[in-house]
Amino acid sequence: MIFLTLEHILTHISFSVVSIVIIIHFLTLLVNEFVGLYDSSEKGMLTTFFCLTGLLITRWIYSGHLPISDLYESLIFLSWIFSIIHMVPYFKKHKNYLSTITAPSTFFTQGFATWGLLTDMNQSKILVPALQSQWLIMHVSMMVSGYAALLCGSLLSAALLVITFRKVIRIVGKNNNLLNDSFPVDEIQYMMEKRNILKNTFFTSSRNYYRFQLIQQLDHWGFRILSIGFLFLTIGILSGAVWANEAWGSYWNWDPKETWAFITWTIFAIYFHTRTNKNLEGLNSAIVASIGFLIIWICYFGVNLLGIGLHSYGSFTLIS
Repeated sequence: MIFLTLEHILTHISFSVVSIVIIIHFLTLLVNEFVGLYDSSEKGMLTTFFCLTGLLITRWIYSGHLPISDLYESLIFLSWIFSIIHMVPYFKKHKNYLSTITAPSTFFTQGFATWGLLTDMNQSKILVPALQSQWLIMHVSMMVSGYAALLCGSLLSAALLVITFRKVIRIVGKNNNLLNDSFPVDEIQYMMEKRNILKNTFFTSSRNYYRFQLIQQLDHWGFRILSIGFLFLTIGILSGAVWANEAWGSYWNWDPKETWAFITWTIFAIYFHTRTNKNLEGLNSAIVASIGFLIIWICYFGVNLLGIGLHSYGSFTLIS
């Protein structure tokens, strides 16, 4: 009873604090001069991290297993990973470009887990025989950590696309207006002028230079986070294959969860392939990563809506 009460308190404290952090983020986006508010939001996310850590430890103690065995527990664990990713730039004293991604991700993930799921799903249950294995910690923790990192990296790539395409559309519009108002030029000269404008536009003013720096940072952090997420996903899939062989006698069964995990892995393998090709990196790799964002949610959450296959633990159909 004490553990349940403590879990309830930690859940509401962490969600309340991250809600305040979201409000602070909106205020800092509107008014950049509020430096104190930014520091408060970072401390708020640190508080959220400790509350989620306490929540997971409390649930682990009274359930007897790492709380990643169903959809509710994995969502709480996912929120915890988001808060860890948020803390990395903070402790390294870097400008936290991830805050606009990780804070809302923590808020919506924990909000859905706390208020959106059925009440019965929030209750800890005895593990089914198939999950009573030491591979549970290795496989599920790696998969959820990989999902969290890949989601953050994909959102950074999507932000890069939005900023870049808005700028390109504006440049092309201005370029067309200039060409229409001036004397006619041939197609080669037109393309050369257009290329020069696209190349040099970021440095024509301090605002454009800041935008260029932002795009560089988004690409840098996106690639690093996606690299970590892809590594975790690979380890998770391999450990899951070994566990499947022990539990079901086969390394791969083309279960819906397994199939979509393989699709997710393939999408991000394509992303890293485009990064190695100088002609495809940049916008092309960002487009692939943005597509991967949707694929991850289908793999992680969409398959649970079906409630079929060998990975149906914690699905809505099973719970209802």
